[in-house]
Amino acid sequence: MDIDARIQRRQRQDGRPRLIQDYDSLSPVVHVDEPSDRGPILEQLLDHLDPVFEGKLPPNAYVHGEFGAGKSATVTALFAHLERLSTETRSIIHTSTRAAPPTFPEFVYVDMRTTTSEFAFYHGVLDALVDESVPDHGISTEELRERLHALLGTSRTGAVVAIDHVGDPEGIDTAGLIDLFAGLPSNVSWLAVGRTDPEGTALTRYTATSIRIDPYRRQVLVDLLMARASTGLAQQALDHDLARRIADWAEGNAHDALTALFVAADRANQAGRSRLTERDLTEAIEEIPRPSVSLGRVLALPANKQLVLRHLVDLDPEDRVSVTATTEAISSRPGVDLSPGTVKRYLYEMAEIAIVERVQSERHNGKGRPPSRVELRFPPTAFRRLYDLQQ
Repeated sequence: MDIDARIQRRQRQDGRPRLIQDYDSLSPVVHVDEPSDRGPILEQLLDHLDPVFEGKLPPNAYVHGEFGAGKSATVTALFAHLERLSTETRSIIHTSTRAAPPTFPEFVYVDMRTTTSEFAFYHGVLDALVDESVPDHGISTEELRERLHALLGTSRTGAVVAIDHVGDPEGIDTAGLIDLFAGLPSNVSWLAVGRTDPEGTALTRYTATSIRIDPYRRQVLVDLLMARASTGLAQQALDHDLARRIADWAEGNAHDALTALFVAADRANQAGRSRLTERDLTEAIEEIPRPSVSLGRVLALPANKQLVLRHLVDLDPEDRVSVTATTEAISSRPGVDLSPGTVKRYLYEMAEIAIVERVQSERHNGKGRPPSRVELRFPPTAFRRLYDLQQ
């Protein structure tokens, strides 16, 4: 956190103190530039990537670990630093008096939660490699592949592509990933990131290295929470006892720990308090389903599905006794320009990928199958605030 940011935290528009100084610092879907206590994992990743420092490509690798272990946080931070190093290297070469070929590969990060088609994948890789904007329309998938071959075919060092969230329900599976890279030039290697253990999957035939990331240790999670709170909350708003309680409950899952902090802080802020209380934390923990779905997955859904969820989290219990009742309540709300049929289809589709859950109703007086109600697999307060902040 730089000096300007620290000064801005202390500035008040209305002269009154604020509990929440920066939502991004508290957000479970925002990664910091320097992940907490991931030095050993960074060293393993750098050991694997070591050939790039000699202008060579490393073999393919797979990074895996449980939900909330910090896989994305670690890989995105590392690739951001390596991409900057690659850019700086090219800049030095281009401004030198003696022409020299690039000696450092390109680094590209692709999130498969938002890259759900062949076109989107090749478009994302190409867009990361060139300075000019790549058009979203008027260009075919084959043209994108041809441009990638033309661009990388003349490169001596090629590119390393990190593919995050491999195997997520709404994304591209392992077989699809292998097919995508078959369409790229041979001087491209990948670093796949997912939750599934590679043993027994097709990834073992295409990767030379498997790197496991274990869940956070309790004290590391406490330190992570206190660090986020120090930049996101007013001074002394979170004490160590509450941070330790969150860490104990989260059991090594940084996503759930940060979500609990985020929800507790939002509740305290809405109540006008200057510190988080035991009650804030208790109510926050009670709101988070176990197991819960990643808020990153929810916020990566298409805009219309997010809109449906945004209205869903505000419905009264009587409007959620059945899918039909929920559909009618959402489709009739102001700002929802979707037909009831579309809303119902979205609810069913999101249930199939476990964003929401259909639970059979206990109250049923008629014949036939009992109606099912829609239950959230994520905390409504966190989604509501994160959704509203990005609008």
